[in-house]
Amino acid sequence: MSTITLHDTHNNDHHDGHDHGHHKETFITKYIFSQDHKMIAKQFLITGIVMAVIAMGLSILFRLQLAWPDKSFPILETFLGKWAEGGRIKPDFYLALVTIHGTIMVFFVLTAGLSGTFSNLLIPLQLGVRDMASPFMNMLSYWLFFVACVIMMASFFIETGPASAGWTVYPPLSAIPKAISGSAMGMTLWLISMVLFVASQLMGGINYISTVLNMRTKGMDLWKMPLTIWAFFLTAILGVLSFPVLVAGVVLLIFDRSFGTSFYLSDIVMGTQVLPNEGGSPILWQHLFWFLGHPEVYIVIMPALGISSEVISVNSRKPIFGYHAMVYSLIGITVLSFIVWGHHMFVTGMNPLLGGVFMITTLIIAVPSAVKTFNYLATLWRGNIRFTPAMLCAIGMVSFFISGGLTGIFLGNASLDINLHDTYFVVAHFHLVMGSAAIFGMLAGVYHWFPKMFGRMMNAKLGYLHFWLTFICAYLVFFPLHFLGLDGVPRRYYAFTEFEFMQKWVTVNVFVTWAAIVAALAQVAFLFNFFYSIFKGKKATQNPWESNTLEWTTPVEHIHGNWPGEIPTVHRWPYDYSKPGAEEDFIPQTVPYSQTMHSNMPHDFEGNAESERIQREWDAANGIVREQH
Repeated sequence: MSTITLHDTHNNDHHDGHDHGHHKETFITKYIFSQDHKMIAKQFLITGIVMAVIAMGLSILFRLQLAWPDKSFPILETFLGKWAEGGRIKPDFYLALVTIHGTIMVFFVLTAGLSGTFSNLLIPLQLGVRDMASPFMNMLSYWLFFVACVIMMASFFIETGPASAGWTVYPPLSAIPKAISGSAMGMTLWLISMVLFVASQLMGGINYISTVLNMRTKGMDLWKMPLTIWAFFLTAILGVLSFPVLVAGVVLLIFDRSFGTSFYLSDIVMGTQVLPNEGGSPILWQHLFWFLGHPEVYIVIMPALGISSEVISVNSRKPIFGYHAMVYSLIGITVLSFIVWGHHMFVTGMNPLLGGVFMITTLIIAVPSAVKTFNYLATLWRGNIRFTPAMLCAIGMVSFFISGGLTGIFLGNASLDINLHDTYFVVAHFHLVMGSAAIFGMLAGVYHWFPKMFGRMMNAKLGYLHFWLTFICAYLVFFPLHFLGLDGVPRRYYAFTEFEFMQKWVTVNVFVTWAAIVAALAQVAFLFNFFYSIFKGKKATQNPWESNTLEWTTPVEHIHGNWPGEIPTVHRWPYDYSKPGAEEDFIPQTVPYSQTMHSNMPHDFEGNAESERIQREWDAANGIVREQH
């Protein structure tokens, strides 16, 4: 009964029957230091979009270098100053660009931008809650994330430049401040930024878990939750369990850098100088980093999978295929993701027996991922499909998940990975399965829940233009990179002109760079559509997609506390679409079975004898004969 009491107390706390609770909100409390989950979701989203634009800009800069290594672009010197003297990016700045691009995309865009936006928006709205368990901690979570972004960006404006050791910041480059210019102050700022970022994610995660477990509305048991909520809930659990390990690793790295310890350093010679550090191991960092880093890729992809489940079901006008299997596969991914981190380390001299164990667990985690893939395809099969921009992005997400996931089977095989490790094959793999798939899941969410966030519709034609250009260009950018990798071209190299065997790939790089530039330009359509529609888009109706979940029962105008009167009670699961016998092709979760006697199925009552008896009597009275399952 605690859930009901909680929802009652929340009812009184936040909502006294008028729009803003008990006190008038100022601009600062409403838009800046807001504790309303809907506003915090918008803050996460817009910050994520800004960071994504920056990261994409960085990628265009280093793609220019890869495509035309001997050409000078005077405009680069104008913008980058000493980092691009004579219009050519310097090698050490090239590595910094790659590092910050990866860090921003993985952590700030695909973790905070994706989970932060949609967990905040949907957990209270889809579970029938007034707000998060701790609105204050929610606000703090966003502002710590914002400060982390500012510190990361500040590293571009210091004398020695940003961190440069790849986004995985392996020691000894990251552990010795004097190693290269990017190991100095920029690396310190990177580490501080990451600690703040992790603190932000932990606050968010604890909040999401508490809200899902304790505050669901009356009737909303775990098996009536939309798959979006399952995905956000399990993602939060993953984050809370794995992010602290990164902080531990970062603290030890700061000790090595600043206090003369040797956790990651041993027997290092710099120039002619032998460093005094002894007894450490750079491999220890890899273990600590990847113990977060592999759950991290599932923290990135699981919310996108959850969003796609919802969007595909709503727009196929069909119940999601295999709801329970979808939930169990998410749980399977959550558990298995903790025991696969060693597949990033097959070439570290790991004991082959341990390598074999990691290989087996890595191949096993492909099973729940495949279950989800087949269930998406089965949901689409013979559906009455509406190709909205959100639906296209969700299907695009499934496409990238398949094509990128297949190459994971190559890389998960220890013997094959020895050839492919640290080549462009790895870059192609994770940019498809994690980068592109998660971005498309996020875009599906933006197009689908934009009316809920801003009360207006995005322009569908611009949405179609944006989808097709981005979808085609993403494949044109990342697919050719597989072939470079198979030929042994290493990642993070500054120029392909240094080695004879790589020179034949320069033309491919020119092609890939042009595709990347077109993809970047395609985002202009999205950015214009997004910001223009916030103010000038067509006004949205309450339930524009004819969806079943609770968020579409709230008024279009945002109010503090979400529902003006009582919170609705939930009677059924969220995927009753196109039910035989029903008057319409959707039945919202708030509609009791007593109002849908024509379309009720025997399994709807979950073994409730009383309900089954009432249905049987009604059937007999109306001369209806049902098949018994």
